[in-house]
Amino acid sequence: MPKLKTRKAVAKRIKITKNDKVKIRAGAQDHFNARETGKKTRNKRRVKNLSVTNHQNVKRAIPYN
Repeated sequence: MPKLKTRKAVAKRIKITKNDKVKIRAGAQDHFNARETGKKTRNKRRVKNLSVTNHQNVKRAIPYN
């Protein structure tokens, strides 16, 4: 059976922790941030856990992590 290919676009944006949690950086940080509240801006700085619903899709895209 051939090796499975890793989807590089997904691999660059997502990290899988030791306990199989999926960590992802918040989007929409580039521009148009002046109009947002301070609470939203602060929350974008955090690394977030990906929802369990998308967990299976990520595991399929990054097979060797």
